[in-house]
Amino acid sequence: MALFTVSEAKEKELLARMERLGVREEDLRETFIRASGPGGQKVNKTSSCVHLVHVPTGLAVKCQRDRSQALNRFLARRLLLDRIERMQTGIASAERRRIEKIRRQKRKRSKRAKEKVLEAKHRQAEKKALRSKAAKVHDDGHD
Repeated sequence: MALFTVSEAKEKELLARMERLGVREEDLRETFIRASGPGGQKVNKTSSCVHLVHVPTGLAVKCQRDRSQALNRFLARRLLLDRIERMQTGIASAERRRIEKIRRQKRKRSKRAKEKVLEAKHRQAEKKALRSKAAKVHDDGHD
């Protein structure tokens, strides 16, 4: 059953994660490319870079972390699952943030917050009152 050159536990964990996220092996399109960068003749001769595309979502990853194609296949799947998971939880967390924002807006103010608002209103009223008195005094001086 060994598909990749990793321990059976890691492989089982990957397959379980794929199932949990609803990703099937049939949904993946896998191509192999010659890797670039350091590695010498081995890298230049073999197609060890894995390009993995999840067809339903259109997400794609490239993995050339190792010189082994089998290990890169495993790592590419893990990267792809990370992206799919982030995408799924990102949508859910955005919705959760929106709901929480509405909840905060509707929540009753605390006693301290109400007192602060009233205090600010009183200060503003006093400023306005002083302005009107100053205007009246100024007007009375010209008459």
